[in-house]
Amino acid sequence: MQKIFSFKIKLIAVISCVILCALAITGVFAVKTFNESKVLTVVIDAGHGGIDGGASGVNTGVRESDINLLIAKELKKHYENAGFNVVMVRESDVGLYGDESKGFKLRDLEKRVEIINGCGGDFLVSVHLNVYSSPSRRGAQAFYKKGDKHGEILAKKIQGRINGLGVVPRLYDALHGDYYLLNNSKIPSVIVECGFLSSPEDEKLLISSSYREQIASAIYSGSLDALVSFN
Repeated sequence: MQKIFSFKIKLIAVISCVILCALAITGVFAVKTFNESKVLTVVIDAGHGGIDGGASGVNTGVRESDINLLIAKELKKHYENAGFNVVMVRESDVGLYGDESKGFKLRDLEKRVEIINGCGGDFLVSVHLNVYSSPSRRGAQAFYKKGDKHGEILAKKIQGRINGLGVVPRLYDALHGDYYLLNNSKIPSVIVECGFLSSPEDEKLLISSSYREQIASAIYSGSLDALVSFN
């Protein structure tokens, strides 16, 4: 079983490499199609950071905030290679809360929203990881704000690409979520929960650099699918 699993991951990695050039070309097309007057700016938010590590891996104890940042940095490479402007909400293991006094989580979210709405971005991708009471719950899922038409398209296209990785048997639908970041962002926005750290199988994937590149590629290519359909 382990050999089959390893082969499957390697096969997906090879296929991902083959399509990278095509995705780069599509990315340039998407930039021009969505807005002819300027290069698009994507805002990438790596959830948590600093004293707020988020969830922890069930076996390794890896911090969600660290994996989020690694995936966000992979995303940045994809967008920059395609000619996008990229705004990173954070680029190191820091929080945006100022100090560690009571209410730091809300201050952190408020600062993120300030950056998102003040940087002239065209859309937001926020990277997170999930946890659940049962270790059998697996897979990545995209969320959008109800009523955000472009955000919904973005989430559904990204979800479709993630499902297409074929790593886990369960295929999810993108869902609308009641999240502070989504509710207060003024641009099309999506939160992508890239897997469950409460699942040993997902945790094993997420600590793998090759899988993080694959999930980043899926998010990136899904966003391109969305951009060319926004008009």
